[in-house]
Amino acid sequence: MGDPKKQRKKYEKPLIPWDERRIENDKDIMKNYGLKRKEEILKMESFLRKLRRRARDAAAGSTEKERKELLRKCRNIGLIGEEDDIGQILRIELRDVLERRLQTLVAKMDGVRSPGHARQLVTHGHVKVDEKVMKSPSFFVPKDLEDKISVDEKALVIDE
Repeated sequence: MGDPKKQRKKYEKPLIPWDERRIENDKDIMKNYGLKRKEEILKMESFLRKLRRRARDAAAGSTEKERKELLRKCRNIGLIGEEDDIGQILRIELRDVLERRLQTLVAKMDGVRSPGHARQLVTHGHVKVDEKVMKSPSFFVPKDLEDKISVDEKALVIDE
């Protein structure tokens, strides 16, 4: 079986931890997207940073295979359109990445009251993506599965 790999952080801490503007911006993002910890924002920022770095390397002169793979990945997640090129990846913002999370997509559905309610529905196992129960609010929903998200009707409280 082998030894398990060592767990590593999936994010980097900010260079200036007590930057007032960043803290206010993080509070706004946490409120709008129903995030529980700032760690989630840092993970998404690290993901975006790595994506942009790959795009810069691909634009500077990597193989055509790497370039196509990067474009395919971004198109599948839904961050760029079908006709966009490598330059469009560099224009992706944090809010674009957060819009692709399962929690955010569930929050936009009818009967869900807030992003916090959407997070609770996901973590309690009331949300299915393509008939598979997803319990991770940070799951990136591929573009082709976006319309296959369903919420258990018994879990929704519908005001009459």
